[in-house]
Amino acid sequence: MRGVIIIPVNYLKDGAARLGIKLNSQQLEQFGIYYRELLEWNRKINLTSITDSKEVQLKHFLDSLTICIALKQPAGSRRFIDVGSGAGFPGLPLKIVFPSIKLVLLEATGKKAAFLRYLVQKLGLNDVEIVVGRAEEVAHDIQYRQQFDIVLSRAVAPLPVVAELTLPLCAIGGNTIIQKKGDIDTEVSQAVKVINILGGSQPE
Repeated sequence: MRGVIIIPVNYLKDGAARLGIKLNSQQLEQFGIYYRELLEWNRKINLTSITDSKEVQLKHFLDSLTICIALKQPAGSRRFIDVGSGAGFPGLPLKIVFPSIKLVLLEATGKKAAFLRYLVQKLGLNDVEIVVGRAEEVAHDIQYRQQFDIVLSRAVAPLPVVAELTLPLCAIGGNTIIQKKGDIDTEVSQAVKVINILGGSQPE
């Protein structure tokens, strides 16, 4: 006999609907597996301090999906890279919702990268590459430099630093989407010079 663990995902389902995303039964099951594996691996390596089911749904899964607000066109099969992916946020929740995107998860810590590899296989996701390395080094690799339509970063570093790490990975005409919280006016002002030097346009 195999035990069945049912993880409620009602907060995720309702929140996604408010973002205009209708999650199907397979996607809800994938998010349930994600949560279960996150807790299991979190006992061995430090992936997150947030472990409550409701909090994970709101502060990890749904927060990742708010990226959709910034997408200027349907995700389609565009190339995404998640810089400093950690436990997979925001890249993997977006991949679950938009399975046709091509996703690279860039993570410097080997143990976290091992979790990402395991999780991608467990969730049955295709077109996901896990790269172990630092953004400032990977950005010099011709395989990745200026190759991505969407560059993602969530809670990695101050905005000027994140801009310097992410913009070299962004293709001409692409977008870098950086998730920050709180009063960020000062950070935005400080980042403008870096963004201009690297050929980016003003942050929106």
